[in-house]
Amino acid sequence: MAELRDSDIPMAATAEPAGPPVGSHNEWDPLEEIIVGRLDDATIPSNHPVVGCNLPPWAARLQGLAAGHRYPRVLVERARRELDQFVDLLLSLGITVRRPDAVDHKRRFATPDWSSRGFCNTCPRDCLLVVGDEIIETPMAWPCRYFETHSYRTLLKDYFRRGARWTAAPKPQLTDELFDADFRPPGPDEPPRFILTEFEPVFDAADFVRAGRDLFVTRGNVTNRMGVDWLRRHLGPGYRVHEIESRCRTPMHIDTTFLPLAPGKVLVNPEYVDIHRLPDILRSWDILIAPQPDPIDDRLLKLTSMCGKWLSLNVLSVDGHRVIAERHHTGMLRALERWGFEPIPCDLLHYAPFGGSFHCATLDVRRRGTLESYFDRPRRARGAGRP
Repeated sequence: MAELRDSDIPMAATAEPAGPPVGSHNEWDPLEEIIVGRLDDATIPSNHPVVGCNLPPWAARLQGLAAGHRYPRVLVERARRELDQFVDLLLSLGITVRRPDAVDHKRRFATPDWSSRGFCNTCPRDCLLVVGDEIIETPMAWPCRYFETHSYRTLLKDYFRRGARWTAAPKPQLTDELFDADFRPPGPDEPPRFILTEFEPVFDAADFVRAGRDLFVTRGNVTNRMGVDWLRRHLGPGYRVHEIESRCRTPMHIDTTFLPLAPGKVLVNPEYVDIHRLPDILRSWDILIAPQPDPIDDRLLKLTSMCGKWLSLNVLSVDGHRVIAERHHTGMLRALERWGFEPIPCDLLHYAPFGGSFHCATLDVRRRGTLESYFDRPRRARGAGRP
């Protein structure tokens, strides 16, 4: 299928799917259509405590000094080459690829309470959540991402015109009341502590993963309890939302912590997750313990990455058997093979300065499958998938 690189191509000129334009119930059904982010005009996030709290102190100071400037060209070009190869891989697998509009993220915007510059639209997984035939715009906590979904509006309007449900969660105020002025990251032996208060609902879509009628979430520095409650009430009694406790000191996004890969199989981060404290509903599933990530020697990449070392978990399931994974992380590739998957190696290591890897960089809009519950199977011993 030809890639729709410019998302404003009139839909009359493209082939429409036989079924609903939007339909994705889990992380593993056969993938038919996906949105991949853009690197155009990526801008270093504007300085704000909610941004800096997820970075080491030295990195937060560096980010504050560079805030509002374009990302260096050397970082963008290395990431762009890998992103283009990733898109080509998706196309070769017969998957339709859509892209957001290119926008000027350096342009300043304002609400009645504050002003900011933008960030980038590299990670559609953060600002949009697909549950069945519905796309939900999420109320993100970073001020620089306040209008990020506008770059997807051409796509959203097209999906809506063709029958999808399109919802926007309540737009947050993002005033000082949402952020704990006395926040400091917890020490190694301290309980989790988050910068967010319960002033209003906020959440990133990337703090949720889907397994049919069950969703899993981690709370952290971009998702608060009110945000989880809003989504739980919005979805209604047909769905259950379960919390995964994270031991990460700066928790942000579940897909480097806990990621379902197929019915009955979930990949977990042994540093962030105590498998004995997982929700009881997962006792029937194989818990696949991720291997330690392969070291990265690229000094520039280590200095500029917005993500921790566990991006090796940030994989993308094509169909519950084939899994796209980072070529550099050979330990993960071998583990996937031992667990019965077919890994597809691809390069996206240099996307880390812009927010993630394969799962972060995409939003699966349509997977071929139906809404099911996957938690009625015989019990297995936890840790069965330890590599």
